[in-house]
Amino acid sequence: MRKTIAFMLCLLLALAPAARGEAPELDLSPAASPTPAPLALPPVSEEPLLEVPPLHPDCAAALLMEADSGQIIFQMNADSQRPVASVTKVMTILLTLEQIDAGRVSPEDAVTVSQAAAGMGGSQVLLDVNERQTVDTLLKCMIVGSANDAAVALAEALYGSEALCVEAMNRRAAELGMEGTHFENCTGLPAQGQHTTARDVAVMSRQMFAHPRYFDYAGVWMEDIAHGDGRVTQLVNTNKLLKLCDGCDGGKTGSTKEAGYCVSATAKRGDMRLIAVVLGAASGKERFAIAREMLEYGFANYRKYPVAVRGTRVKGMLPVTGGEAEGVALALDGDLTLLVNKGDEQRVQLLPELPEAVPAPVEAGQQVGSVAVAVDGREIARIPVVALDAVAAKGAGWRRILRRWVAA
Repeated sequence: MRKTIAFMLCLLLALAPAARGEAPELDLSPAASPTPAPLALPPVSEEPLLEVPPLHPDCAAALLMEADSGQIIFQMNADSQRPVASVTKVMTILLTLEQIDAGRVSPEDAVTVSQAAAGMGGSQVLLDVNERQTVDTLLKCMIVGSANDAAVALAEALYGSEALCVEAMNRRAAELGMEGTHFENCTGLPAQGQHTTARDVAVMSRQMFAHPRYFDYAGVWMEDIAHGDGRVTQLVNTNKLLKLCDGCDGGKTGSTKEAGYCVSATAKRGDMRLIAVVLGAASGKERFAIAREMLEYGFANYRKYPVAVRGTRVKGMLPVTGGEAEGVALALDGDLTLLVNKGDEQRVQLLPELPEAVPAPVEAGQQVGSVAVAVDGREIARIPVVALDAVAAKGAGWRRILRRWVAA
C-alpha cells in the first residue's frame, strides 16, 4: 500500500506545472484553447462621443447612434420628454416582430378586424369590420403606411386588446431601460400622458432594426392592399428618405400638431449602420433634410474599429495561490467593435485590470479581472477577463485519487 501511495504522489508531482508566470499584459495572438460559451456584448458608455453637436439641427431633439454598439455620436435634448406621434409604432412593430420570432404568431395567421380597429382615425389602410388580413399584411401596412387600423388589429390579435398591448409596450420599454417613456396607445395618436425621448426612440429603434424580417417590409415603396371584396387601397411608404439618402433602408415617421414632424431613420453603408432620430421638426421636408444631414455626417467622419475579439489570450499566466498549478491562462470574454473618428484608431487604449494573484480553486470561465477600453483616457467599455482552465486547490487532486483508491 505504501508503495502505491508513493507512486501516486510522484505521479502528481510530475504532472504539476512548474514556473510562476510573468505579470499579465495584452497579447493579440489568437487563443489556441477552446473559448468559453458566448455572452452578451460588453456594454458601451452612454455618453456621446461628441460633447457638443457638430451640427445645429432645427428641431426639438435629435440623436445620432451607431446601431451595432449603441454608441451615440452626438445628441441634442436627448432626454426631453415629448410626444412623437406615429414613431410610437416602433414599439408596436418591435413587439410584433418578437412575437413572430418567438413562434407565438405566424406571418400567415389570419386576423379578423374589429370595429375598434376599423374605426381608428389618422393614417389608415381603410380596413373594414370583419375583414380578414394576415399578420404579414397588417405588419406591412403598419411599417410602410403607418396604418393605425392595422396597428390596433395586430395589438388585439397578439394580446387580446389594445390596452393589454399597451401594458406589454410599457413592460418592454422598462426592460430596455427607456426611463423617459410612457405609452397610452399603440398608434401614437394624441393621448394625455404619452411621451418618450430621442434617446428612448433610438433604443427601441435599434431593437427593431436588429430584426432582419423588418427590412422585408421597410423597403416597399408602393403596394396595393386587396381587401377581399374587390376594393384595393394603395399603400405608399411614409419614409421619403428611402429615395433621398444613400443606404437608407428603414425608418418610422410621425407627425401631429403637438409632436411636430418626427422620424427615426436608419441607413447602412458597408458594415456600418447608423440611426438618426429627429423629433419636433417644423415640416416633413425639414425632418428628412435634418436626418439626412446627420447620417451623412456620421458616415463621412466615423468608422467601425474592431477593438477586441472574444478568446484573445492575455499574455503570460495569472499566479494562483494555494493551487495545484502555480498559474492560469487568461482570455478576453467579449467581442467589441467601437465607433472611432477616422484616423483616430491609435487613441483607443486597452488597460488591463487584473489582481496580482487569484486564490484556488479557479473554475474554467471564471472572471478574474477586466480590460478597460478607453479613448483619450475616457472609459468607453469594459471587457471581462476569464480563466481558460480550472485549477484545483492544492492537494485536492491527491485527495480525490486517494478516496477513489480506498473505495476500490
